[in-house]
Amino acid sequence: MSTGPSVHELITVVLREGGDVVALRRCTQSACRAAGLKGSALVRLTTVVSEAGEHLLGAARLTARLSLERDGVAVLLAVRFGWAEARRPPGTLLTAAERLLDESGLLPAGDGDGHELLLAQRLPAPATSLGELAADVRGRLAGGDATADLVDTLRTQNRQLLAALEESQRQQEELQRLNAELEETNAGVVALYSELAGELEETNSGVVALYAELEDKTRQLERADAYKSRFWANVSHELRSPVNSVIALARLLLDSAADPLTDEQRRQVSLVQASGSTLLALVDELLDIAKAESGRLEPHPAEVDLRSLLHQLRGMLQGTAQPGVDLRIPDHIPLRPLVTDEVMLTRILRNVLSNALKFTVGGRVALEVAEEEREDGDRFVFRVQDTGVGIPAEELERVFEEFYQVRGPHQRGRAGTGLGLPYARRLTELLGGRLTLDSEVGRGTRVIIEIPARLGRGPGD
Repeated sequence: MSTGPSVHELITVVLREGGDVVALRRCTQSACRAAGLKGSALVRLTTVVSEAGEHLLGAARLTARLSLERDGVAVLLAVRFGWAEARRPPGTLLTAAERLLDESGLLPAGDGDGHELLLAQRLPAPATSLGELAADVRGRLAGGDATADLVDTLRTQNRQLLAALEESQRQQEELQRLNAELEETNAGVVALYSELAGELEETNSGVVALYAELEDKTRQLERADAYKSRFWANVSHELRSPVNSVIALARLLLDSAADPLTDEQRRQVSLVQASGSTLLALVDELLDIAKAESGRLEPHPAEVDLRSLLHQLRGMLQGTAQPGVDLRIPDHIPLRPLVTDEVMLTRILRNVLSNALKFTVGGRVALEVAEEEREDGDRFVFRVQDTGVGIPAEELERVFEEFYQVRGPHQRGRAGTGLGLPYARRLTELLGGRLTLDSEVGRGTRVIIEIPARLGRGPGD
């Protein structure tokens, strides 16, 4: 079924003087009412049409054509001004039309001479066809609505103006209320900001005080640590001489050229010599720890005969293993040379192996030696695995504290100083490596020592 034409002209008004503009306004109002356009939409369209007529009055061949137009599914009541010269309406009018109306725009005239100004509002969906609606509107305009008395028009305009003023008053009151709320909110924000600023200043003062206290505690700890290292060094030096004297005297008494001793006397002197040697080793360890903490203990790298070193360890420690404990130190080792501080490496392995033998009553203590290639350089890895009593998980880190010993039944008859593992770890770090430990109570302990295969000798070597 045909929908008919999309544009239905209603009336054309020729504009020559001010009365013609008033007549155009009345025609527009009547057409709006007849087409079902009411309220603010009617006011906006008639107001903009009147303003446009006033601004364009005097232009050559000025006309205003009212029509009903279909734009897709929407129906528009359109007023099209046309004139035959280059004159343009002011920008304020175009801006107001764009803001107040559904459709507006300045177009070139169809014949290329002059301009056309479109002003339109959308209509409610008509109950009849567009052609029938246009015929009804034309009838209303021809029946006298367009020639209504000027007084009625003014009354209508006054009512519209009063309604607009009331709406403006309501908006002004709402704006004042919002301003009051905003001022109250701003006052709250300022108060909150002041409160937060005060709290922040107080917190900063506390942080500064805490920082100063921490600095003071740090200095105290540094002084205490320096005093501890100095004390160890002094005590170690003071103990060296008498211990060396005791060992030398025991050696003289056991010498074959000395007066003969009874078996019991020889046993007692041997015990004195062994105890003195143990004490001297402890003094050396204390002195090394003091030097390491003060930065004065430095490794002296050289190529190490690892096979000979392990052979010496086996001979040194074999007799300290308890009955039923198998000490396994390998004969077959990596062929690549190891460059490190031999004395430090010997002390590390001796301490770790001695510790393992001390707390293993059955099973084995095994040393494994391997070489591993890594991106940061080749490494020698020494693994000491025992089947001893093990260490509880919560004590694993504390065993590296100086003089700390895990308490328990396993300590009976196995007293120590608590320096073995801390000393071994410190020496390992000086050799550029690391010492780690994992353990399980009742199953044993594994200590892993990793050191570089080649410790730097210095620029002169």
